Amino acid sequence: MNVLDATLVDWSRAQFAMTAMYHWLFVPLTLGLGVIMSVMETMYVRTGDEAWKKAAKFWMTLFGVNFAIGVATGIILEFEFGTNWSNYSWFVGDIFGAPLAIEAILAFFMEATFISIMFFGWNKVSKKFHLAATWLTITGATISALWILVANAWMQYPVGMEFNPDTVRNEMINFWSLLLSPVALNKFFHTVLSGWVVGSLFVAGISSWYLLKKRETDFALKSMKVAAIIGLISTVLVAYTGDGSAYNVAQRQPMKLAAMEGLYIGESSIELVPFGILNPAKKSYKDSIDPYLLHVEIPSLLSLLANRDMNSFVPGIKDIIDGGYPTKNGPALSFDEKHKRGLAARGALADYQKAVVAKDSVAANKSKAILKANYAQFGYSYIDKPEKLIPHIPTVYYSFRIMVMLGFYFILLFTVILWNQKKIEKLNWLLWISVLSIPLGYLAGQLGWVVAEVGRQPWAIQDVLPLNAAISHISANSVKITFFLFLVLFSALLVAEIRIMLKQIKKGPEVE
Repeated sequence: MNVLDATLVDWSRAQFAMTAMYHWLFVPLTLGLGVIMSVMETMYVRTGDEAWKKAAKFWMTLFGVNFAIGVATGIILEFEFGTNWSNYSWFVGDIFGAPLAIEAILAFFMEATFISIMFFGWNKVSKKFHLAATWLTITGATISALWILVANAWMQYPVGMEFNPDTVRNEMINFWSLLLSPVALNKFFHTVLSGWVVGSLFVAGISSWYLLKKRETDFALKSMKVAAIIGLISTVLVAYTGDGSAYNVAQRQPMKLAAMEGLYIGESSIELVPFGILNPAKKSYKDSIDPYLLHVEIPSLLSLLANRDMNSFVPGIKDIIDGGYPTKNGPALSFDEKHKRGLAARGALADYQKAVVAKDSVAANKSKAILKANYAQFGYSYIDKPEKLIPHIPTVYYSFRIMVMLGFYFILLFTVILWNQKKIEKLNWLLWISVLSIPLGYLAGQLGWVVAEVGRQPWAIQDVLPLNAAISHISANSVKITFFLFLVLFSALLVAEIRIMLKQIKKGPEVE
């Protein structure tokens, strides 16, 4: 694994980020619409009311359009691990590839099997069998999300592996620690539930449009009620799992938490800043400039949320780089010490390989022991300056706050919709707010991924492999060309989806 030029790293990051962001425009709506249409079909089977069937089939049509394009972007995203990040794929492919393989073999084939029955089996199978196919389709999509999120969570918190110096690869030793890690479980529920929120906002917004146009009133009221109930429940649960996500970050990715909070100097019983404007004059963790132009704070709350202890110490950026602050495993190591140990691990690996070639078992065992003792800091050997450990603070800080504020706004919106359900047809102001809130769900989801991924920089795998050691040794120009090709392709797919959906929405639900 050789360190490559910054231009290649930046363009490879940009291409992967762009692909992922387009992909995430389609996935949450798939997850959210899938649950909503399944609930509506369940109501149809239980009551026999054809209006529920009409509603389920309409949202199912939009689900199908969105699902197809989401699959296309997801396939390209997975291929980029091999084309742009081959060192990463080599180094951890034995681990990272396992959940992705399960996703393809189990979940994707499950979706593909039952989605055909869902779309074309209305008059060919029994009501209950068709309902089962609908639920199994969205279950397959959710399981697919599970395995992808397990893989991503492992990048945030690598567990269940052991480095093999003979193959120079990390190998899985405990599959269940990957699947059941607290980061993976929390990320799964938080992400899937956020998809339910997007689906609920989408259905509520489109239903509001019909009410504003005085069209399909019964269909729109039924759809809006289901969307508001699912939306309120899922948004509250997203807030709960969001607290769990922040706790996991505090315990395992302290630099990300510091960036989320704009925290440069740690303290015990430290306050939480729910609102603040960063000082653009603050350029370094070494200067004494106040990081905020203005801010509002709640005493001791960050310590409570980060460690479940109001008196606990929460490290800032300077503390993480300088080390010495208290942790569960003793005083934290400084960047310099981690870098030193990382170099020792890489040197021991090179010595081990030489000893193996020379068939010197004594030297090989000695080098292997040094490697094992220092491997936890292996990735730091590729980082020459402590400043490179710091993600772009304004991006992470503001993304996190806007995401949280939108979450509380969604709770309020769904509550108001349910409270005014009986007279909502007359409340044009609320209907317009609902329509205009559709893109906000997408924005909140994208910002969540910005916090998760930008906050993790410079790591491809937290503390194990930095980006500059993970990319493929290819031309930066080739990455630039494919970046723009994918940008045009994905934009065309997005425009096509929006046009098809708008056409279907204007047409309205079909009468049997």
